[in-house]
Amino acid sequence: MTQTADPATGVPARVELEFQPDGTRVRVPPGVTLFDAASWNGIAIDSTCGGHGTCKKCKIRITGGQVPASALDARAFSPDELRAGWRLACRAQADGDLQVEVPPLVTRPKAATVGVGRQVILRPAAQKRYLELSEPSLSDQRTDLERVLAALDDLELRADLGVLRSLGAVLRAADYRVTAVIIDDVLIDVQAGDTTGRLYGIAFDLGTTTVVATLLDLSTGTPLAVASMLNQQQPFGADVITRISAIMMDPAKMDTLTRLAHQTLAELTADVCGQAGVDPAEVCEVALAGNATMTHIALGIDPEPLGVAPFIMAARQLPEVLAGPDLGLPVHPRARAFMFPAFGAYVGGDITAGLLASGMDRDSRTRLFVDIGTNCEIVLGNRDWLLATAAPAGPAFEGAAIRCGMRAADGAIEVVSMTPAGLDLRVIGDAEPAGLCGSGLVDAVAGLTGVGLLDRSGRFVPEPDAAAIAPGLAGRLTTLGAERVFVLHWLGEPGDVERSVYLSQRDVRELQFAKAAIATGWNILLQEAGLAPGDIQQVLLAGSFGSYLSPASAIRLGLVPRLPVARIVSAGNVAGEGAKMALLSVRERAGALALQEEVRYVELSDRDDFNDAFVDQLQFPA
Repeated sequence: MTQTADPATGVPARVELEFQPDGTRVRVPPGVTLFDAASWNGIAIDSTCGGHGTCKKCKIRITGGQVPASALDARAFSPDELRAGWRLACRAQADGDLQVEVPPLVTRPKAATVGVGRQVILRPAAQKRYLELSEPSLSDQRTDLERVLAALDDLELRADLGVLRSLGAVLRAADYRVTAVIIDDVLIDVQAGDTTGRLYGIAFDLGTTTVVATLLDLSTGTPLAVASMLNQQQPFGADVITRISAIMMDPAKMDTLTRLAHQTLAELTADVCGQAGVDPAEVCEVALAGNATMTHIALGIDPEPLGVAPFIMAARQLPEVLAGPDLGLPVHPRARAFMFPAFGAYVGGDITAGLLASGMDRDSRTRLFVDIGTNCEIVLGNRDWLLATAAPAGPAFEGAAIRCGMRAADGAIEVVSMTPAGLDLRVIGDAEPAGLCGSGLVDAVAGLTGVGLLDRSGRFVPEPDAAAIAPGLAGRLTTLGAERVFVLHWLGEPGDVERSVYLSQRDVRELQFAKAAIATGWNILLQEAGLAPGDIQQVLLAGSFGSYLSPASAIRLGLVPRLPVARIVSAGNVAGEGAKMALLSVRERAGALALQEEVRYVELSDRDDFNDAFVDQLQFPA
């Protein structure tokens, strides 16, 4: 494994971690603790304190690379264990590439740690109760349902009709030794024997581009399997507006897009259950975080009003949803689905989930939450107030509309480090470069502005100037047809521009438009709050793209406020983490609903000052 360092600081832009025994490899920004890196990627590390260093249970062993022992490690391990590489995951920072051995869980944790260091008290809405009931007689002629509910007299339950269809046969075949399956206040099943050890849920992050599923053991809070795939609606457009337009032009496409959403979710369900050896019928609850358009389409609700002014949703908070009939999932036939509520047409349930995971409503610090994607959602505030908005960034960060753009897959250039003497690339999968993904695009443009080959307006400098400014790079600045381009990697012979991986002048413009929209969004929120950029104490870069975006490059381009790099934090897939929290804790689920009353949505499209502010943000910072 090789590291690409920022030439200004010498710090690696990404580090690669390999978790054993399953061999999972992940890439994270340097400085992240191994506990958080594992949590973000669904790798279970034992803990009961939530990564705060008090329980000393999160023991891991470094088998490759170096992690200095902390003072807490010295109290948790013997000198021989320290020499053998044992460390506490919550104190071990990933400052370089590492191989990490994770012992199997030896306890049943009372708490699960998710989000940005958040601790969740384990109290899921789903529960199982084992019952040993007395058999009916002439002197005890209670109905089957009355008999079950009497044994659950601490709960006020209602029963689904499907339960009654099989209840009598199950009770008698099991000699009245059964397990009641309950979701909130609903009895959804009565199963023969004691099945209390098998209680599962799936958390979905339903993205416009990528969908992620995490299978959870709800009795322990442990993630059992994680899988992701491209949203199968992709042929109908890279962004929500294009998909809404497809339905407006041909109403029959609504059924097609709904079917594709169900198909994506169903395939992921089969994948994670297959990985963990779990029967999908044992999954009794799911939680789904998605933007308003994806959620509407998945539930078969016409999204057209979301795509035209005044941008109206069918509902912020949805009624009871059944995972099978309403979402097409091959799970328990009466499993429920918790759908995160939305703040507005373009600040959806995925952002509600992200705010829940990041704990912005509980933090005294003023923080800026930025989920960068085709539609960029932005939230500013603290525990006393929260403002939210959405900025139309476009598909540049997903690799779309970029000449050599591609998704973050093997062959994609993900890191570009540049000095006047030359450049260094890091490619996903250590393969031959085939294209440029979003993080590589940001790095490349930031590098070119940093060395002076792009001026503040986003134009490539003339060739004679380039030779004087950056002699090691000037030969890469050329033309393709009438357009100026910068070659990142020659695939054929040097000079064969058409076959190379390059950055075009038009690509720079696409990124400028996206950057300007995002910067305009957070600047307007700062104006609304009466704050200056320096008042922001932390910036959270959320979503899968935010996890791999270089904070230094984001600052250099003006994507985020010009703050010390240490204040820019990669928050990971907080939408998925929030979905997990909703499954693991009814308290956190209530917190997600309460956010609806705590966040004020600011609509950008009807502001008179938006266009002027947008134009002001097109230039790169000096």
